[in-house]
Amino acid sequence: MVRTETIIAVKNVPKSSEFYQKLLGCKSEHGGNTFEILTSEKQVVLCLHKWGDHEHPTMLNFEKEVGNGLILFFRVDGLKKVFENAKTLEANIEKEIHYNENSLKNQFILRDLDNYYIIISE
Repeated sequence: MVRTETIIAVKNVPKSSEFYQKLLGCKSEHGGNTFEILTSEKQVVLCLHKWGDHEHPTMLNFEKEVGNGLILFFRVDGLKKVFENAKTLEANIEKEIHYNENSLKNQFILRDLDNYYIIISE
């Protein structure tokens, strides 16, 4: 089995953790100011890493374009609930729930606190 555990660099780990927990209904498994592991049903959903800590070469300079070439794509149960969570968070919603002809699924698009591009799909 192969799984990916995506790590993104963020400016404020606790605030980003709270954002994703409220958006996706996931929970914190690590906590702290420099690194966070978020899970759902004992599976890692996303890891958050503070910009500049631990000298990882791709996480040193937050002034470069954030997420160039990256889409955070989440498949969820309860798309409407997650969309309502996004609205409650006053998230930057770029496109409301719509049908995607390519994936044949309903989805919506938003940006997180660090401007990462996120697609939430059913």
